Amino acid sequence: MSKDQSSADQATQMQVKWDDSNMKSSYANVCNVMSTREEVVLMFGVNQAWHAGQKEVTVQLTDRIILSPHAAKRLSILLGNLMKQHEERFGALNVEGPR
Repeated sequence: MSKDQSSADQATQMQVKWDDSNMKSSYANVCNVMSTREEVVLMFGVNQAWHAGQKEVTVQLTDRIILSPHAAKRLSILLGNLMKQHEERFGALNVEGPR
């Protein structure tokens, strides 16, 4: 690659600035998803009562994130990579539900 080519590539690279001035943080221990052709909806909430033998559990939904399918695909890749690194560091996570 020529020096001119390298300089041109660097000049056209976009820089992303993350503005967290309006960001809020929420805790969730439950997540559910649904989708249409145009969007993917992630719903987050908190279940504070995990007792064996319960016939009904109420989850307090607190946040909903709506993504385009392209953004959801990128999020899926990012989360997959993150969880792979997490399990390499801390061990495998078992997320099987009740049978």
